[in-house]
Amino acid sequence: MRVSSYLLPTLKEVPSDAVVSSHVLMLRAGMIRKLASGVYNYLPLALRTIRKIEKIIREEMEAAGAQELLMPFVQPAEIWQESGRWDYYGLELLRFQDRKGAGFCLGPTHEEVITHIVRNEISSYKQLPLNLFQIQSKFRDEIRPRFGLMRGREFIMKDGYSFDISKEAAIKSYEIMNQAYHRVFTRCGLSFRAVEAETGAIGGSLSHEFQVLAQNGEDSILSCSCCDYAANIEKAQCLMPDEKSASVELDHFKALEEVLTPGKKSIEDVAEFLRIEKNRLIKTLIFTADSLPVAALIRGDHDLAEAKFKSLLACNELLPADEKVIEQVTGGPVGFSGPLGMKSDIPLWVDFSVRPMMDAVIGANKKDTHLWHVYPSRDFSEKMEYADLRAARKDENCPRCLKGRYEMFQGIEVGQIFYLGTKYSEPMNAFVLDESGKKRPMVMGCYGIGVTRTMAAAIEQSHDDKGIIWPMSIAPFQVILCPVGNDDLVNQAAEELYQELKERKVEVLLDDRNERPGVKFNDADLIGIPIRLVIGKRTLAENRVEVKLRWQSESFFVDREKIGDDLVALIQANHG
Repeated sequence: MRVSSYLLPTLKEVPSDAVVSSHVLMLRAGMIRKLASGVYNYLPLALRTIRKIEKIIREEMEAAGAQELLMPFVQPAEIWQESGRWDYYGLELLRFQDRKGAGFCLGPTHEEVITHIVRNEISSYKQLPLNLFQIQSKFRDEIRPRFGLMRGREFIMKDGYSFDISKEAAIKSYEIMNQAYHRVFTRCGLSFRAVEAETGAIGGSLSHEFQVLAQNGEDSILSCSCCDYAANIEKAQCLMPDEKSASVELDHFKALEEVLTPGKKSIEDVAEFLRIEKNRLIKTLIFTADSLPVAALIRGDHDLAEAKFKSLLACNELLPADEKVIEQVTGGPVGFSGPLGMKSDIPLWVDFSVRPMMDAVIGANKKDTHLWHVYPSRDFSEKMEYADLRAARKDENCPRCLKGRYEMFQGIEVGQIFYLGTKYSEPMNAFVLDESGKKRPMVMGCYGIGVTRTMAAAIEQSHDDKGIIWPMSIAPFQVILCPVGNDDLVNQAAEELYQELKERKVEVLLDDRNERPGVKFNDADLIGIPIRLVIGKRTLAENRVEVKLRWQSESFFVDREKIGDDLVALIQANHG
């Protein structure tokens, strides 16, 4: 391919609406152009990388036993109503009606469609296991599309689905996909972590996210310094506290005491007023879980992990209660809520770190009043449930190996796998006959990879102030050839090398423009082609070619007769 005839509209200036590096560089490198909010055109350079990522995915999916199909982008409302997600999915689901008034949506994912296919085609356990996948555009109507392809509304995604006869078989399929995903992202040349994650709108009870490590990552990841445990911060487990301190004899406990705290509603204000540390206070947080009130109790210096709490409650919607609900439940104003003497009998969940607390402070459900000398082991009801509710933190001890400490990373989610169980097969009547002739719901798994998001994540992870630094395996071209000096002999030598490299199946881009060397070199760095070859009058006279690797600062020279063999070896060595 020749630059002079290639649609490669590079930009010198940073676009005003671009913030993160991948968005800036893809716009400047002529890879994407915005069509509407969160919707982009993929220009030829971007499409070459997209196709390479898709090729890697296809090869690894097929090697793992998955079969490719293609499902409609437009989906009827009926199947979403069958699964129960038509109303639950929320405003991200773009709904519309056809001319006959029938309801449809643009597919954000395809659990309903694939379940509809399989229930009509599969009837016996003998036809299982089955694993199907597609690579297709998706649409999710994000409230605030941002960061280019990182948080767009339309995007290209690989989604796959497994069907098995039992939970044990489904977990085996899940692990096969887990390993396949590791191979996909390794081949893409990415530094990543597979972390335990919440299931979100997809559902299910087990999930792992594949997070590309990057400074501008949206997600916070905690990873053990000694073992392989890693989790999204909203999911990361906390070590159970040592409860020996709670073994004080009952006669040493101080009596409960009301203390006036006029206008002191926040943890910080109460702690300062009473001259105690925040870890002596217990926060009582009131929520509505699917419209029903529920309370969570955590230590004053901790934060509630709402995703953990929502998963524990198995609710569809968890929202902070409004002032009216709080007053109805507690009998007191906002800012003074506590678990003792509530007006309404609601479920009370307590974080494990609260149980060993001594001489603590809680809200008294009365204006300007708190209760002091609270001992959960003495004062809390047996009806209260204890669980891991708080958000884990950097440098805390790992709950798995007990040896390491949590390290914090920023990540970009590029893939996620889910064990779904029978969440979709039961309501949608996707049953098969087992060995005894009994009808059983198929047990499902779901597996997604954001193709365009992976492309953006690769840039976020690997770039410098000059431009993109592509991994060899997903670079749009492997080599860019730059003749310099506008000399006929130089141009002829470059043309001959260009043809030789093409015959060797090297993906080469010839910069045949009549431009200064600096312009060519700057564009080569910007678009991030891994290997730059330069031919000029001096190197031609010496029968050598200058070679510059994008990830290195210094160039080197190779004899013209050896350049073809050396390039092929260099590409193979860096292909991942």
